[in-house]
Amino acid sequence: MSKERQNIVTEQLTQAGQKIEHDSFSIVDQEAGTRDYNSEQWQVVRRMIHATADFEFNGLTGFHPDAVKAGLQAILSGGSVVADVEMICVGLSRPRLGHFGVTVQQFISDDDVIEQARSENTTRAVQSMRKANRLGLIDGGIVAIGNAPTALLEVNRMIREDGVRPALIVGMPVGFVSAEESKEDLSQISEVPWIITRGRKGGSTLVVAALHALLALAEAAQRKDAA
Repeated sequence: MSKERQNIVTEQLTQAGQKIEHDSFSIVDQEAGTRDYNSEQWQVVRRMIHATADFEFNGLTGFHPDAVKAGLQAILSGGSVVADVEMICVGLSRPRLGHFGVTVQQFISDDDVIEQARSENTTRAVQSMRKANRLGLIDGGIVAIGNAPTALLEVNRMIREDGVRPALIVGMPVGFVSAEESKEDLSQISEVPWIITRGRKGGSTLVVAALHALLALAEAAQRKDAA
């Protein structure tokens, strides 16, 4: 197949994919019912529903008043994303991140993190956040947590006790032990913007969807500024 033909096929596939996504979003809009979000917040929630086919996130998703604005500023300035698990790093679009110069890192499987967790009888998730903080990645960065409540509780502690100030926390750990409590604890913090899912529901898929929505909003803001 010629390079020209490959480009045509790629463009057709891209257009087809865009149409499916557009139609899916239209269905979400039609079936979501009443919603208590502004237009930018709804872009985030809608993509989360699209990723899970779960309309309960229309209501379970909570926003700090400055969350979307802070997220866009962090992305447009080429900030860093610190994730609790590799699944988030793998799920995020590298071309979209690269467009803004945004990096994404996780440390949960690093040898020093594992050893520190053993020696201090803590979780790898806690130690991964501590390592990220030592590297200067949490202050001013986006913290993305979709799996480990202990990671979120540790970041909450850093904010209160150490004065750490992430640009945004996307806190959506899933599970039955401490997940709901860690998110409720975050929702009581006013100094740092956050996006959460209330209750037990959450997961890396939702975090990725929320971040992709913010990346799309950042792209739209760039196009508007360039017009």
